[in-house]
Amino acid sequence: MVASFDLDQRKDKVAVVQYSNNAELNFNLDTYKTKADVLKHITSLKPKGGRPQYIGAGLQFVKDNVFVPNAGSRQDEGVKQILIVLAGGRSRDSPRGPASMLKTAGVTTFAIGSRMSNSAEMEMISSNPNFKYSKTMSINMLKTLYPLVVRQPAGRDVVFLLDGSDATRSGFPAMRDFVQKQVDTLSVDDGKDRVSVVQYSSDPAVQFYLNTYTTKREVLDSVRGLRHKGGRPLNTGAALRYLRDNVFTASAGSRRPSGVPQVLILITGGRSFDSIDEPASALKQLGVLTIAIGTRGSDPRELQTITGEPSHAVSVSEFTDLPNVQEQLSSVMSTVPMRVTPLTPTVTGKNMTHLQSPVSL
Repeated sequence: MVASFDLDQRKDKVAVVQYSNNAELNFNLDTYKTKADVLKHITSLKPKGGRPQYIGAGLQFVKDNVFVPNAGSRQDEGVKQILIVLAGGRSRDSPRGPASMLKTAGVTTFAIGSRMSNSAEMEMISSNPNFKYSKTMSINMLKTLYPLVVRQPAGRDVVFLLDGSDATRSGFPAMRDFVQKQVDTLSVDDGKDRVSVVQYSSDPAVQFYLNTYTTKREVLDSVRGLRHKGGRPLNTGAALRYLRDNVFTASAGSRRPSGVPQVLILITGGRSFDSIDEPASALKQLGVLTIAIGTRGSDPRELQTITGEPSHAVSVSEFTDLPNVQEQLSSVMSTVPMRVTPLTPTVTGKNMTHLQSPVSL
């Protein structure tokens, strides 16, 4: 597999970890700079030894020690993260939790097992049931499937969270117009971008999910028909928590597990009545890029806490001034990493980790 990667130009990076009763790093993503060095090390690998097998602990080790920036991971730059698990037996611990955390972190996992492996475990570990293989079919299938994993449409999942409390009634039409202008710049019709709109006051209300509409016309028609929600107080924290649990999810149309960038655009006119610290942190952990736009009734420090980046917190005097920040918002949106579709089925731009059982396959 490594022989087919583009390592010499640093488009791809490779790491190898062995596991048995514990995990052992053979080399990380930044250890070697050339394909020759990587292949030389792989050729000299010796079985780690040890028993029993703890696949769950091995997955946890990879998440905490390999798919991290200081070990060479470029996930923050939008580079695809791929894990190949080679297993020769059943695990003595449960891989469910660590496998789920890897998926949440945006890592695409392929599991290859021998006849001594547990098929249910392999399926649990894999990002997709189609990514589970037996020894005999593994290499050819992986070579076929890699391009399909990496060559996904460029795009973003964009969620608008709108302050629909009593205090924004007069400014709501301007807020609605602003959302329309933003949607008009997105590539919805070709399936690249997806859009969701949520209003909130004391509680959130979904206007439509990321997978509700598939054309720009449908999205725009729905936005034009938005009616002010009303209600009080303004619970921004509860709304952010709701988005994490109900909108940035696969069932609601989020493509985060496939590595599609997740963007939240919050437009608010006041201070939150509840705490935003934990929900905002949880969204950051999901990898959601948040842009917050507030009026003079908002708390600038609160907006910066929500975004985690001062330049992503924008202020206007009134909602009618929203067109003045259109260009600034477009500039921030342009920094969101976009997935690129190669012209040929060549696998490039990956951080690859092989997690191997010491049992020979």
